[in-house]
Amino acid sequence: MNLTVSPHARDFGAAITGVDLSKPLEAEVTDEIRALWLRHQVIYFPDQPLDHPQLAAFTRAFGTFGIEPYVQVMDDHDHIIEVRREPDEKISPFGASWHSDWSFQNSPPAATILHSKITPPVGGETWYADGYAAYDALEEDERTELESYVALHSARRPYSPQGFFASGGSERSMTILPSEKAHDIQEHPLIRSHPETGRRALWVNSVYTIAIKDMDDAQSRSRLKRLFAHSIEDRFIYRHRWASDMLIMWDNRCVQHCAQGGYDGHRRVMHRTTVAGDAPYLDAATVI
Repeated sequence: MNLTVSPHARDFGAAITGVDLSKPLEAEVTDEIRALWLRHQVIYFPDQPLDHPQLAAFTRAFGTFGIEPYVQVMDDHDHIIEVRREPDEKISPFGASWHSDWSFQNSPPAATILHSKITPPVGGETWYADGYAAYDALEEDERTELESYVALHSARRPYSPQGFFASGGSERSMTILPSEKAHDIQEHPLIRSHPETGRRALWVNSVYTIAIKDMDDAQSRSRLKRLFAHSIEDRFIYRHRWASDMLIMWDNRCVQHCAQGGYDGHRRVMHRTTVAGDAPYLDAATVI
C-alpha cells in the first residue's frame, strides 16, 4: 500500500490518499500514518465512507479511546459523539471558539478524529492553529518566562449549568450534559512539551484556560488575552474545507481548532472520537 501525501504550507496539514480506512490497518501502515500525523499535526483522508465500527476501529489503531464528558455519546456507540447542527438552528456551531479538546482534563486527548457524514454546500470550515509555530515565534526572553508559568483550565464557561444556559446550550440539537463538576480546576504548564516529538508548543486556549496560577487577576487576564491573540495569528492558521466522507485527525497536544459557521439553512453531521493522551508537562523533570 503506497500512501500519497500532499502537504500544505509550512507542512502544517496534509491530505493523504492511497489507503482504505474501512479495512483493518496493517502495523506498518498505522506506523506510517502516525509518523505523518506527528509531522503535519493535521492529516485528512478524502473519500472514506465509514460506518461506526470502522470509525471506532481506526481510532483504536492509535490508542485507547478518550473520555468524553459533558456531551451525550451515541446510544449504540459510547465512544462516538455525533456533532449535529440542524438547518433551523440559530445558535453558533458546536466548537465555534478556539480551543484544545478537553484541556480541562488531567490527561486531555492526544488526538481528535472527525468523520464528515453530511456536509453543507457552503461554509462549515474548521480552522486549525499551530501551537509549535506560535511558541517558536515568541521572543526568546518571553519563552523563558512563560516556561515557568502554570495555567488553570476549567470547563465552567461552556459546561457549568450557568455557562450552559448563558451560551444558549439548551437550543442545540446535540445533547449537552452540564454539571457543577465543570467548575473543577486543572493545572497544566502554559508551555507544553510534546511527549513524542519533543517540540514545545504554546498551550493555552480561550475556552478552557481561565487564569495563570499565582498571578494577579487583572495581569492574568491581560497576559492571556495577548497570548490567545498571538496563538491564532493568521500566519499560524490552516483553514480546512470539508467534503462528505472525509476523515480528519489532528494532534490535540499542539493544535487548537475552531468550527466555522456560514451554513445556516443546511444540516451538518459529523462523528467524533478521541484517542486518550497523557498529562501535559514542560519537560521530564517538571511533570505536574
